[in-house]
Amino acid sequence: MKPSQIKNQGLIFIISGPSGSGKTTLLKKLLLVRTLKNRLARSISFTTRPKRSNEKDGEDYFFLSDKQFKEKQKAKKILEWTRYLGCYYATPKDFVEKQLKKGKYLILCLDLKGTLKIKRLYPKDTITIFVMPPSLEALKGRIKKRCNTTKKEEVQKRLKLAQAELLAANRYDYCLVNKELGQVAKELKGIILSKING
Repeated sequence: MKPSQIKNQGLIFIISGPSGSGKTTLLKKLLLVRTLKNRLARSISFTTRPKRSNEKDGEDYFFLSDKQFKEKQKAKKILEWTRYLGCYYATPKDFVEKQLKKGKYLILCLDLKGTLKIKRLYPKDTITIFVMPPSLEALKGRIKKRCNTTKKEEVQKRLKLAQAELLAANRYDYCLVNKELGQVAKELKGIILSKING
């Protein structure tokens, strides 16, 4: 049975945006909202990238080796995947299907390719939200700050990818400009509550 044929009670909210747009920070803020934290389930992605010092396995990501990742793919345990800066990222299939059947509201951070794949699998159950930086200059500053220990080539790669991603913003259901974090967090919360309560 295809995912779209399963009778779901929940919804999938996808937050996208270029590296440095603030999407992960917004997602974390959202999960702290009293009226939402017991209703939203965050999908934790698989990744083959190295774990950063402030990250926890099973909390930020499920960190896998390339071999383990390929095994998950082969076993059809992956709903969608992408390769970013040489590392793989993917959404676990079992977790998403279980949560939807339970009537939970899922929240995912994905790129355009992953967003379109999920939207195709669950057309009636997916709401897509794109987070824009206030300007390309602001984004450049955020990426440089984030990559202060990273090679100059990686900063350039991230910027190039970000510019391509910004062109896809009109393919999303909603587009939010992250000029001021508190304000955009309020707007995001409003969208999600209107869909849950509507």
